Amino acid sequence: MAAWDTSNRREPRPPRDAAEQAAAFRDLCRSSPWKWHSLRFEYLDRPLSAEPDAPETGPAPDLVRAWLRRPGALRLETADGLVLQSTTGINDSRDVFYTRSTRKTWLLPPHLVTPVYDDHGLVRRRPEAAYGEPGFGNGRFAAALDPVELAGNAPVPLEFPNANPVELGPITDVVHEGRPALEATVTPNPGYRPSDPGAPLCRPGRTVVRIDAGTGVCVASRWLEGGQEEDGPDVYGHWLRILGVDEYMLDDLFLAESMNLTDVRRHISWELPAG
Repeated sequence: MAAWDTSNRREPRPPRDAAEQAAAFRDLCRSSPWKWHSLRFEYLDRPLSAEPDAPETGPAPDLVRAWLRRPGALRLETADGLVLQSTTGINDSRDVFYTRSTRKTWLLPPHLVTPVYDDHGLVRRRPEAAYGEPGFGNGRFAAALDPVELAGNAPVPLEFPNANPVELGPITDVVHEGRPALEATVTPNPGYRPSDPGAPLCRPGRTVVRIDAGTGVCVASRWLEGGQEEDGPDVYGHWLRILGVDEYMLDDLFLAESMNLTDVRRHISWELPAG
């Protein structure tokens, strides 16, 4: 991983209408459910202020490696390969014995419904659907994968101050771990409603966020109102490095112990009866 710095920052976007730039950023924040089906990535539940995988130290001890396949399949490992969590997410019953029959439980997954797109193929208005990403540790993990809380499900009627969930500073093109992304400093408004109030993507005051241009995932956040010490109690944010998008992932990947396939690399011994 590359440390958080400004050396990879490009020039600001070409002069366009400020409202148009802000709308495009918010549309990208709404687009994640329709931009990818599976994701392989590394995740740090803190902002990156130092190189975590330098040769002399090895990977950061709190680094998590993840394989995610929508909807609901998630495998998590430590940097040393220890499985932390593994589930296929395929056991949710919807048959005649499913008793919690409410309208919400029968909603379709997002990829099976069609949103309203803008002229650039980003989501302008999200339809009602069964949104939700697998979580780990706290709600910021899932919110980073679908950062709609930074934009809301649809545009506000008018671009009045404090009308949107967050106010946006200048939007800049950056390169995050080799991938193009948009960076902006955001400030939450009274109408900001994080998916997990205990672990929002942005705290009161200024927070720098980066949104991956290809997936709509919030790949980094750093709260600017906290302390500057690397391990201080006021340091708040996250860092995510995307390693693969829409790779084919078998169910066996999400099982702690495979029950279907044989590891052909292992020698299979045959016990022969004596005599």
